[in-house]
Amino acid sequence: MDLMTITCERVVSSLSPEDMDALIEATSAGILDGGGFGWVQPPGHQALERYFEGLLLVPERSLYIVRDNGVICGAGQLVRPPASYEAHAATANLTGFFVAPYARGRGLGRALLEAMLRGAKAIGCKVVNCDIRETHVAAIGLFRSFGFGHWGTHPYYARIGGQTVRGIFLSKLLANDDEAARWQSSVAMPDASGPSSASSHDTASSSAHGLTLYPAIDLKDGACVRLRRGEMEDATHYSDDPAAQARLFAEAGCRHLHVVDLNGAFAGRSTNIPAIESIVKATSLPVQLGGGIRDMAAIERWLEAGVSRVILGSVAVKDPELVRQAARAFPSRIVAGIDARQGRVATEGWAEVSELEANDLALRMEDAGVAAVIFTEITRDGMLAGLDLEQTADMARRLSIPVIASGGVGSLDHLKALRDVARKVPGISGAIVGRALYDGRIALKDALDVLGSC
Repeated sequence: MDLMTITCERVVSSLSPEDMDALIEATSAGILDGGGFGWVQPPGHQALERYFEGLLLVPERSLYIVRDNGVICGAGQLVRPPASYEAHAATANLTGFFVAPYARGRGLGRALLEAMLRGAKAIGCKVVNCDIRETHVAAIGLFRSFGFGHWGTHPYYARIGGQTVRGIFLSKLLANDDEAARWQSSVAMPDASGPSSASSHDTASSSAHGLTLYPAIDLKDGACVRLRRGEMEDATHYSDDPAAQARLFAEAGCRHLHVVDLNGAFAGRSTNIPAIESIVKATSLPVQLGGGIRDMAAIERWLEAGVSRVILGSVAVKDPELVRQAARAFPSRIVAGIDARQGRVATEGWAEVSELEANDLALRMEDAGVAAVIFTEITRDGMLAGLDLEQTADMARRLSIPVIASGGVGSLDHLKALRDVARKVPGISGAIVGRALYDGRIALKDALDVLGSC
């Protein structure tokens, strides 16, 4: 009789076709047995393959698998918060945890959970959180046997088959007793330092809560331009070589690029295709792309071409179900671009203004599953008069996903003002800067220093 061999591992590269098929089979069986990953029914082989491939591209997510005699029979994900979420830096969420029903009762779940907790400790986590449907009794028992404590119940956690299912929230402290005491006291103690230490406290906060700088490359007729207030006829031409501009940003120390196809935004389809492709190939930096991407084929086309994240703007208003489908198919790779004129959402390359409030759309996009929101106040865009900090902060307070500020940065003081607001509103994760960098009003090194990191 063969001995059963159980192994667990963190997935760090693409799975072989055989392993991917086994993982999808196990996942589909788990979904049919009781749901999971937000699905009540398996979405199909292609959708699940895209889902797991997408996970490997998200640095905050770690995918763990468990094998029985070499065959993948279960998996789980360890999710770290964004770097800007200082208050949650020592936590991780354990999600997507399952063992296929045909492989249960063999100790695979216990082995997988042990491996994931070791992984959490290895990256410095002090607390691991998870939430489970109340109907998953065996899973709750497994987590409690590892010392997870039940701290809350969600009365309307899920709606399945016409019935409301409650959710159980569990947490486990990974630190030893001495570490736990120090960690708890450092979190719980109020700030009694008084006004005299405000300056040093602000400096520490700034260092810990780094914001991401997204230098903008806006494309019109294949060239780098900047618009004023979103008006195509009021464009300033900066460069005929977008790829060279991307390399300049990379050499200066930027770690991300923000690219917008302006012609595409007005036409409703990608237009500056050669220029975008040249930017993607020019550096290894992650590129987030927006402008004219309004169907699943276009989303898939650009993600397959090497774009890191796709920004959905007008379609977020006109076809929110597409946003939901895309966010599910490509987790953490879909961003909502919310452009507003004085709080009202604008679409079609900013040519049309709706009656929809920007904050209302942001909440809908969060519910749809987008990874982040880019908020632009059009009346300030390209005018160098400063960001709309009040609207940006208000939106960030309402959401649990990151908000990227855009529109109006014209000086280093504007970035300092954003940094100061972000200390109090950690949901603000970065800023998009365009004209001020091209005009030389802000030195790129100074911008990076002010924001802390990028």
